[in-house]
Amino acid sequence: MAPTALSALGRVLVGAVLLGTGNKDGETVQVQLRGDGPLGMMVAICDSTGHVRGTVSNPGVDLPLRDGQPDVARAIGLGVLSVVRNRPSWREPYRGTVPLVSGEVAKDLTLYLTESEQTPSAVGLGVAQAADGRVEAAGGFLVQTLPGADEEAVRRMERNVLDLPSTSALLRDGVRADGLIDLLVAGLGAGERHRSRPLFHCPCSRERALRTLVLLGRDEMREIIDAGRPQEVSCEFCGRRYDLEPNEIAPLLPDA
Repeated sequence: MAPTALSALGRVLVGAVLLGTGNKDGETVQVQLRGDGPLGMMVAICDSTGHVRGTVSNPGVDLPLRDGQPDVARAIGLGVLSVVRNRPSWREPYRGTVPLVSGEVAKDLTLYLTESEQTPSAVGLGVAQAADGRVEAAGGFLVQTLPGADEEAVRRMERNVLDLPSTSALLRDGVRADGLIDLLVAGLGAGERHRSRPLFHCPCSRERALRTLVLLGRDEMREIIDAGRPQEVSCEFCGRRYDLEPNEIAPLLPDA
């Protein structure tokens, strides 16, 4: 991936991890940004265990730096941000949508949480890249005000968040999770800390690839079968390719 696309998708992946990890009842969270910038659409999906995957429409996008940083905002542009939460026990997913007002992923996620989920929040996201474009670290924070929170504690937390350098700068300076927490709770203290490890995971399979062909419609599927050649299906998240034989596709036709 080009550096600008990498920086943007890295932020979205971390944002999905912060929203999804630790949720109950097997909930999955999908974060989707569809802007009018050259990156096109970005999607990241995370489950409650921290298994995460993501993709961007145009991974080769690389724009000139702005103030020495990747110009993520211009690469994303303006559009809409959607968050879809789903649990196996729900009849249908919950979807919230807000406009992309900045193209800065953290600011737009903050807007979503505050307006759509009615939870006052602060989000910081960053990706530290080496001169050769290699990612050295990616990280972020999510702070939310719970009902009954002490007003003075809330004001102190707000000051702490405002006083933070950019998350990318902190990562470049070697600050990691515990150090970031210490900065956020300065003057407040913190209780017990729990740790989990996010992991890239793609659940694609040959069976899922076959099911996607149904979306093509009967006529196009019939053409594929009649041609007598394998149909290649690629996973947009991990790049794995599946060559599906006509005899595998035929049973999917309603009149097979």
